[in-house]
Amino acid sequence: MTNPARLPVRVRPWLHRCALAAFALLVAGGGGWAPRPAQAQAAERAAAMGQPLPEPAAAPWARAMQRDLARFARQERIRFGAYVLDLDTGQRMSFQGDERWYLASSVKVPVAITVLRGVERGDFTLDTPVTLRAGDYVDGAGPTNAQPVGAALTVRWLLEQMIVYSDNTASDMLIGLVGIAEVNAVTQALVPQGFGRITTLADVRRQAYGHLAPEAEHLSGRDFLLLKQQRTEADVKATLARLLHLPPTRLLPLSLNDAYEAYYAEGLNSGRLDAYAALLVQLVEGRALNAQHTAYLLGVMERVKTGPRRIKAGLPAGARFAHKTGTQRARTCDSGLVTVPGVTRERRVIVVACTRGEPSTARSDRALRHVGAALCTSGLLSEGSSHASICQSAASAQATDPVAPAVVGRPGGAGDGMDGDLRHDEP
Repeated sequence: MTNPARLPVRVRPWLHRCALAAFALLVAGGGGWAPRPAQAQAAERAAAMGQPLPEPAAAPWARAMQRDLARFARQERIRFGAYVLDLDTGQRMSFQGDERWYLASSVKVPVAITVLRGVERGDFTLDTPVTLRAGDYVDGAGPTNAQPVGAALTVRWLLEQMIVYSDNTASDMLIGLVGIAEVNAVTQALVPQGFGRITTLADVRRQAYGHLAPEAEHLSGRDFLLLKQQRTEADVKATLARLLHLPPTRLLPLSLNDAYEAYYAEGLNSGRLDAYAALLVQLVEGRALNAQHTAYLLGVMERVKTGPRRIKAGLPAGARFAHKTGTQRARTCDSGLVTVPGVTRERRVIVVACTRGEPSTARSDRALRHVGAALCTSGLLSEGSSHASICQSAASAQATDPVAPAVVGRPGGAGDGMDGDLRHDEP
């Protein structure tokens, strides 16, 4: 099937609109044709251009969700933002969603889109092997770092490790395949506004440590693995100085937390939540990739193993969540497409949420889980009823679940939080 975004401009306007609507239904798995509401079409056009969405009257579910999130933020004294878009109506809810947030490994979705565009052009296939080199290893990786130098790893395997397990070595190998400039070009083409520059995962570390010593730009992946093994901040700084052949007194007098905060302030790998939602709209509606690769990537995102205690834990039973998480020192995110079966049709909702400034991954996870529960109890997923039975289990679990002990990463890690029970960190 031809991607409607690539139809010739001479196609008659009414035929173009019909083709777009039919294509969107097919991608979503719908069984029949129906025109999109005008409000939804306007929202999708604005998202495609990276422009602010048209201002609709706040829906009851959006007002309820905003009140719920504001109350939670006050009570828990935690900083987070959330953005929700109903794909059927174009109605939305923004709780600090127009602010810039550090996206961490959420940037791996545009990396995946860029890779799959390369497949569509015929530059390579999902079965093309990529050779693992000694310089490719990065901390915050999973099974990829267990592979020997010289191993031939397919594009498909690397892409699925990157999305499902948030493997950083796999991510940087794929970025090396397509080029970081192409990743940024694709992201800017899809969403012209709202994203900062995306970097490799190794460069995240170099730039963060660079606030302690400019010479950190020369650090290698092996160096980051060694830094990761250090148990205290003093050990990290001593090891960093040794790796850079500097006396410890040459390091700038900043804590690791201060170094990371200075890195976050640069705006790299960051974006507005509404802009990230616009990127997901492009993916879900088949404008980022063709129908085959749209379905493939969303299917991979439904298999994500990271962040099991985040948004997904607050959603109703039976909801599908095609998403990607991100975790770094005092920063977490979770974003994706929620699909819930309905009496007459499926409900499809984009949700994007991030936290900042919270050193406890457990508390951050709880805030993101609350976003999922608030979304359910708002009535958006339950056809208008805020007390529908499908939401009772999520609301009950959210109200009674105690906060787990803080999980604060070791000083050496560039990605210091752990997603759920996974034993590796994200950037």
